[in-house]
Amino acid sequence: MTSVMGVLNVTPDSLSDGGRYLDTVAAIEHGLALVADGADIIDVGGESTRPGAARVDAQVELDRVLPVVAALSEQGIAVSVDTMRASVAAAALAAGAGVINDVSGGLADPDMARVVADAGCRWVLMHWRGHSEHMQQHAHYTDVCAEVAAELTERVSAAREAGVSAEQLIIDPGLGFAKTAEHNWQLLGDFSALRELGLPLLVGASRKAFLGALLAENNGVARPATQRDAATTAISVLAALAGAWAVRVHDVRSTVDALAVLHAAGGSERKSNAANRVNPMGLDNTQRGVIALHGLRAFGYHGVHPSERELGQEFVVDARLECEMGAAARSDDLAHTVSYAELADQLIAVLTGEPVRLLETLAQRLVTICLADPRVLAAEITVHKPSAPLPHAFTDATVTLRGDRGSNVGALFGDSGSNVGALWGNSGSNVGALLGKQT
Repeated sequence: MTSVMGVLNVTPDSLSDGGRYLDTVAAIEHGLALVADGADIIDVGGESTRPGAARVDAQVELDRVLPVVAALSEQGIAVSVDTMRASVAAAALAAGAGVINDVSGGLADPDMARVVADAGCRWVLMHWRGHSEHMQQHAHYTDVCAEVAAELTERVSAAREAGVSAEQLIIDPGLGFAKTAEHNWQLLGDFSALRELGLPLLVGASRKAFLGALLAENNGVARPATQRDAATTAISVLAALAGAWAVRVHDVRSTVDALAVLHAAGGSERKSNAANRVNPMGLDNTQRGVIALHGLRAFGYHGVHPSERELGQEFVVDARLECEMGAAARSDDLAHTVSYAELADQLIAVLTGEPVRLLETLAQRLVTICLADPRVLAAEITVHKPSAPLPHAFTDATVTLRGDRGSNVGALFGDSGSNVGALWGNSGSNVGALLGKQT
């Protein structure tokens, strides 16, 4: 299940809200409001990393973030701190933070790895090619997806060598950091190389400039940052479908609402914030196993022969799901795993629902249901039709179909040549095209 990380900038110069929460009381109140809107974790930052931003002194950064981190943590709120400095990270951890969100991936401060290793906290390693003042000079790639994954692999290896466990690490492709708009769209359209790292993925696209450019007026003027939340929410949904660990957003409520709709439509496990969320501080996707459901029976009207559509017959389904099980194993909480009771209800609804002619089509619909849960890495469905109208002696007629969570969002639905549009019957688009990307 995808967590929602609320952005809390305690800065005078951040991209869309600089100065609004520089006052400590205002910052704490905003953090509480983000939680009320449904945020799972609050990301507190005291140094702007927008393109062109100048660095601030470590003491200034500490003075901005520590009172806010301490106040929110005292309320039992999960807090991350957005910093590149080991000294700030150590102080924030002592004040109650549980995640270090390091946009430099450990490159800005060599001592960061030691602080993280000693604390045993989570560490977000973002792809980075230099400080904000000059990072766009390094936005040159031959294959941005492969190169970002390769450079993040180097950062992961360095962290592991410094004593940080794999269970502590989260990766972030760094949308907007040393990347053009086209690079950002390419990364959003294909997470396959990043998924090969086998680590949780944080996606942060909220209100960024490439969205403003996409939504520009006819005169070419970019959409203002505060008017980019609808586009941000669309990316949050795509990221959730792709199995992201979390999305980092300014407008929490719109993303929480969108993920609730996604769940209601069968596309996500996210329910209420309080009752059904994975602890964002804990590892939730590195232990893998299999959930199997055999012999699920239901009466349906699927088939090519007219008698099958008129009289119906019994269908039997076997489902095998390769899943992320780490959170459930640690928490002993049904909310953190795939409920086979709920799964059975969903599969039965398809079996007893709208008739189709082919078992292949029926199996595809069942695979889609299974892969809608972001913890499911692959699903294999076998549909049995033991009473098929054949003029010969036989014991069973079956079709088996497997779907893997593949290189783009469309692959979630078992079709390697499609994308999100396939969910709505549109097989000719991709992530970028869905959002209006121009090539």
